[in-house]
Amino acid sequence: MIMDPRVEGIRTMLCNVRTIIPVVSGKGGVGKSLISTTMALLFSKEGVKVGLLDLDFHGACDHIILGANIEKFPEEDKGVIPPEVHGIKFMTIVYYSKEMPVPLRGEEITDAIVELLAITRWGDLDVLVIDMPPGLGDTFLDTIKLFERGKYVIVTTTSPLSVSVVKRLVTVLKEQNLEILGLVENMREESANKIAKLLAEDLGINYLGSIGYYPEVDSLLGYPDKILSSRFANDLSKIIEKIRV
Repeated sequence: MIMDPRVEGIRTMLCNVRTIIPVVSGKGGVGKSLISTTMALLFSKEGVKVGLLDLDFHGACDHIILGANIEKFPEEDKGVIPPEVHGIKFMTIVYYSKEMPVPLRGEEITDAIVELLAITRWGDLDVLVIDMPPGLGDTFLDTIKLFERGKYVIVTTTSPLSVSVVKRLVTVLKEQNLEILGLVENMREESANKIAKLLAEDLGINYLGSIGYYPEVDSLLGYPDKILSSRFANDLSKIIEKIRV
């Protein structure tokens, strides 16, 4: 992939993006997509020029959270122009796959991600939020090499199963000399222990804060205005204040 000429094309497409924030998690089911999407909505609300890229090919759902119309193909002009959804330049494989499964595996997924990045014209952006592939497999390891300028946000829950993979994820990011903005603890209940905060301190990364467990969030999906006025967004907005870029 390093010798792939498309990699230089990706750098060109991202050259006018001031800050890249990949949102990552060691495993699925921790709310990474909702955090990525709501983060982009909050940036947009503040007048920030923001883009959102959904690279979770097998579990793409940012379009559902945004209530985006995926029936029309994005416009093309020397590349693909991300449609604007609620003030966000938004790109996802779902524009092409619709709601059908993406029949890709292994290196095919990496190749598709490289192709999508190489053809997407972001233009001038203050921030590009990237909903990254979950886990620590080949797709994730290949993809992080494309974002040397990335400032990574790690998402976990209070579950010991989720927390247990954070150490491995941090090790991978540090081995690649990638910048880590910090750790976000999602779906935290008031009675939960402080294991995530203590782990962040032990790993030498910032504990950015926690987002409570709010069962009503599911009923807000597809309604960005309602998401922005939710307790979930209120908690996340406090976290974003700590990662001003």
